[in-house]
Parts: sequence; structure tokens; C-alpha cells
Amino acid sequence: MPRLEEHCWSCSCTRRDKNNKKISIWLTRRAGEAMSSLNSLIGLAYSTLVSSQGRNLIQRSLVLFTVGVFLALVLNLLQIQRNVTLFPEEVIATIFSSAWWVPPCCGTAAAVVGLLYPCIDSRIGEPHKFKREWASVMRCIAVFVGINHASAKLDFANNVQLSLTLAALSLGLWWTFDRSRSGLGLGITIAFLATLITQFLVYNGVYQYTSPDFLYIRSWLPCIFFSGGVTVGNIGRQLAMGPTEKSHTD
Repeated sequence: MPRLEEHCWSCSCTRRDKNNKKISIWLTRRAGEAMSSLNSLIGLAYSTLVSSQGRNLIQRSLVLFTVGVFLALVLNLLQIQRNVTLFPEEVIATIFSSAWWVPPCCGTAAAVVGLLYPCIDSRIGEPHKFKREWASVMRCIAVFVGINHASAKLDFANNVQLSLTLAALSLGLWWTFDRSRSGLGLGITIAFLATLITQFLVYNGVYQYTSPDFLYIRSWLPCIFFSGGVTVGNIGRQLAMGPTEKSHTD
């Protein structure tokens, strides 16, 4: 009996060793496959970044991010000086008396929107060719800054009149510098999403608006987001133009 028990024990141990070896071999193979997939993915990403398209994409992203940060600092300073937006005192300790998170968030949003506009144009097969020159883009930026300035400076009897005026100016900006269906659709979508995000931030006490009249915010704020989306979209489209397309347009 002791010999039989020893034989059974040795058999069970042998089976366990074989099972453990099979499991270790299977795990080793899986780990090798995962590492090879990871290496191929890294190589693909590296080749994309090294390629001319990858470098062009990075350069456009950096330019759009810089433009978004600059516009956020300037326009947010105007809103704060006119007491349109109010931030907690503990966060107003950075450049241009703005909350630290506003410039990078606006810069990131500008990069995404500016890259999205030409991408949508190519997807739907309708390249935007209306007023494709930097002079038109600069005028569009000036009109956008003027619309934002008007939202803080103009005094109306009520916010409804101001909202209608800014809505007309925003649509006029789109008609003057864009006139594309994709630009109109993206501008409306950006205004809707940005308004929801702003309402969420105000609701959670991150900052607030004086005299809110539309679900914790000012009713004219979607107009600012719409015109801002159209403006950044025009910048992104202009940056996406290649040398061949520029010479053809000229």
C-alpha cells in the first residue's frame, strides 16, 4: 500500500509538472506574440511620425494649439475685465489673470477642431475652395475677436437682443468666410458640445457667469463657440493646403 500511494503521488506530480510546462509554454508564446504586435505598432507609429505627412500633422497641431492658447488668453482677459466670467480667487494667479487650465484646454480644442475641418472636407469629397488665402483668414480672426469684444462691451436692454445680434454676426462670419455645409454643420456641433461642457463646469462651481439667463450661462455663448469653431476651422484648412494646391488656387 505505501508503494501504491507513492506511485500515485509521483504520477499526479508528473501530470502537474506537464500541465505547468504546457501553461508556461502557452504564456511564453502569447507574450512573444504580444511583444511582436507591440513592436510592429511602435514601428508603424514611428514611421508615421517620421514621414512627411506625420511631420506636417504635428506642425499643424502645434500651430493650432498656439493660436488657441493665444486667443484664449486675450479673449478670456476681456471677459474677466468686464466681469462677464468670474473665477475663484485662488485660481486667478497666472498669466493674464486667467485660470491655469483655460489656455491648454482651449489650445487642445483648437488643435482638434482645426485638424477636423480639413479631414471632414476630404471625407465627404467637398474640398473647401472659398476664399482660400491667408488675408481672408486674418480678416476672419479679426471679425471673431470683434464678436467676442461685442459680447462684453455692447449694452442692450436685455440679453435676448444681444444674443440675436451676436447670432446674426456669427452667421455673417460663416457666410463671409466659409459658406460650406460642412463648416456650418461642424460649427453648430461644436457650439452645442462646448455649451454643454461649459454648463457642466459652471454647474460644478468651476467658474460662473454674471447674470446667467440660459441654464447657468449667458444665452449668447453658443454664438461665440460657433464663430470660434468656424474661425479655427478656416485656419486649419489653410494650414492643410499643400504647395500644389496653393499654386493652383493662385
